[in-house]
Order: sequence, then structure tokens, then C-alpha cells
Amino acid sequence: MPEGPEIRRAADKLEAAVLNKALTEVWFAFPELKPFESMLVGEKVERIETRGKALLTHFSNGKILYSHNQLYGVWRVIDSGEIPQTTRVLRVKLQTADKTILLYSASDIDILDQEQLAEHPFLKRVGPDVLDMTLTAPQVKERLLSARFRNRQFSGLLLDQAFLAGLGNYLRVEILWIVGLLGHRKARDLTSDQLDKLSHALLDIPRLSYNTRGHVDENRHHGAIFSFRVFHRAGEKCERCGSTIEKTMLASRPFYWCPGCQH
Repeated sequence: MPEGPEIRRAADKLEAAVLNKALTEVWFAFPELKPFESMLVGEKVERIETRGKALLTHFSNGKILYSHNQLYGVWRVIDSGEIPQTTRVLRVKLQTADKTILLYSASDIDILDQEQLAEHPFLKRVGPDVLDMTLTAPQVKERLLSARFRNRQFSGLLLDQAFLAGLGNYLRVEILWIVGLLGHRKARDLTSDQLDKLSHALLDIPRLSYNTRGHVDENRHHGAIFSFRVFHRAGEKCERCGSTIEKTMLASRPFYWCPGCQH
């Protein structure tokens, strides 16, 4: 599944296509959303917000389209009037005079108002987004040391969207390598210096990935510009200490690590 940086880049692409343009056609596959089609024609997309792996499309009439791609969902941008050749199942169509954005294969879709947004089960559960530029390392450190998270092993914590939204497996691997920690470690056992380094890495690595990743292939999930130091490099030499990178399973996901410099 794509992680926070890939979702944000997808949102950027959608915004570039339809932002502040009047919608000429709106179509939803699910019957419960059909009443909103006519309500949204003529409105504009004011912004597309990401919260971890969820997209919130904000319309000028105050309505919000919630969508979560889960494993198979994908957004595409086409020229209006074009008919894409695909075997995917269309779920959402938002058309403007020149560009149309399409959501395929996703099943977690809803139209909300601000009050419903505040009570949405997924959005209530997720933590602060790592790509929210108002989120700071001291705030992340405070979260690490909170009673809720300080006793959790990083192997599971860094995959838990309730801790920080937008993290995922490749980010977990790269963050822990950068700070030299193993997956079984816990915040309660770290020195102040280790906590500071981890707090910064939890923001710096996702933001670096967002800023440097190339075009995202929907079948590969990972772009080519962001440089993996350990992820998918089992059997290769660690660039920091020269030890051989190993692979294991942690929290049911493949975990890559260096036995020479992660402790």
C-alpha cells in the first residue's frame, strides 16, 4: 500500500487538475451517494487534504468527499471526454471543463459535512500527519513519551496510524536505520539524545520521501528518486558500517536492518 508521501503526491496531482474549477459532472457508483451528484455540480474543489492514507476533497459548498484507497484503490487524471481503457471498476468521477479525476476500485468512500468529519471513525483514530508542516519534533517527542505510546515496540508503533498518520513499512525501516535502533526498542528506554534523533527522523524521512520521490507507478508503489538505505537491500553492504543488511519479519511485515549499527 502506498504510504503518506505517495498519497500526498497523488493529492497534489489531483489538485493540479481540478482545483478551483467548476464541476460539470459528478458521478458516484454507490447508491447512497447518488443524491450528492446534483448537489455538487457547479461547485468547485477548494482543496484536497491528506490524513495519512485518506483523502479529503473539500468542495465549495462545505461538503467533503472522504476516500481511502486501501489496497487496490487508485486515482487517475484524464482529459475531459477521454474514455480510459482499464479493467478497474470506477467509483467516483469529478469532471471539469478540461480535466476529470477518477477513483477506481476503492470501497471506503463517503460524503461528509464538517460535523460528520469530526466524528468519522477512521479520522478520529489517526494521529497527527507527518506531512503536516505545523507538526514539530518536540511534539512528536512528547507523543513518543506519552503513556499511550512509550511502552510500545517501534516495530508495531511505527506502523500504527494512531501514533503518526502517513507512516508505513518502508518509512519504518529507513527511520530506524537512520537513528540506529532495532524494532524491539521502546521510547521509555531511550536516552534524551536518542529520543531527539528519533523525533526528528519521524518527520524528516517522510518529508524527504515526499519531496524527492519520482512518478509513482500504481503497480510498484515506490518511486525511484528516494534512495533506500536498507529497504529491499538484504544481502548488500550497509553504507554506514559495511555489515551485511538482513531481512526478517516484524509485525507481519518485512523488516530490513543492519546488525552492525542498529542496536
